[in-house]
Amino acid sequence: MATARKRQVSLVDTKYYHCISRCVRRAFLCGDDTVTGKSYEHRRQWVEDKLLGLAKVFCIDVCAYAVMSNHTHIVLYVDDKKAKRLNDKAILIRWHKLFKGTLLTQKYLQGDKLDKAQQFFLNRTIADYRKRLADISWFMRVLNEDIARKANKEDNCTGRFWEGRFKSQALLDEAALAACMAYVDLNPIRAKMAKTPEDSEHTSVQKRIKSAKDAKQPKQLARFAGSPRKHMPKGLPFELKSYLELVELTGRCMREDKRGHIEQRTLPILERLNIAPENWLKLTTQFTKVFKGAVGRPNKLDGYYTHLEVKRRTSISQCEKLFA
Repeated sequence: MATARKRQVSLVDTKYYHCISRCVRRAFLCGDDTVTGKSYEHRRQWVEDKLLGLAKVFCIDVCAYAVMSNHTHIVLYVDDKKAKRLNDKAILIRWHKLFKGTLLTQKYLQGDKLDKAQQFFLNRTIADYRKRLADISWFMRVLNEDIARKANKEDNCTGRFWEGRFKSQALLDEAALAACMAYVDLNPIRAKMAKTPEDSEHTSVQKRIKSAKDAKQPKQLARFAGSPRKHMPKGLPFELKSYLELVELTGRCMREDKRGHIEQRTLPILERLNIAPENWLKLTTQFTKVFKGAVGRPNKLDGYYTHLEVKRRTSISQCEKLFA
């Protein structure tokens, strides 16, 4: 039986989550159908545009993503503090960008006066919207439903487009976050869809590289804030340069023609995260096969499962081996 989403998400332990959605039909989400000869490549742009558009509405940041032929990988950061900080009007404006809302929310934004009873129900609605804007289930629901409707209309059919609800993994520490992001960014290379990160279409790493050429970071993605420090600004706890170097060298390790020919040196980020190079390669090439649930060091996992009141999974022994 599938585990309820509320028993997988614990913002007390981590705000980073890896989400995976898979297409249910034989027809591709994207790419070329070898049977019919029809190309669905344009759908990858649908997913990317919708994903980055939702990041502007929800209080959720996109850290990494890769749109593949029949599935998507997304690493999200839940900014619940931002959701709590926004005033009522800002919450409603954001929600109305996605849905019509209710008669009361529309009247409120138009400046109409509400009586006490109407204000009471409006406050309850706003509270619900505030929670939803910091909820990865709602984020993924809006993303996947939109793509499913477009694909079904294009295919002239009805029914499910996705296998079911998306899968999610909690990323409990910096090591798990870095490994998962690199795994996601390198998916096209592993699938032989691209030869280099900068050639990997519809991925976060390609977008970051394009912006990096102009000494910038893409506004649509979570920013790299540098190494952890006392007064840490909001953002990914790595240096952008170090991360891009890490992705590049990891990608070379995975290529058959490059295996064993990489300069032997220890990456600063691996050194800081205390992950052995051989473990790093396993993490970034077999992430979803090795880990079926939350990912992180043993002490982080204990706290995570305690907060969720869920029994500690036996498969987590893999984390103890690789994150020792």
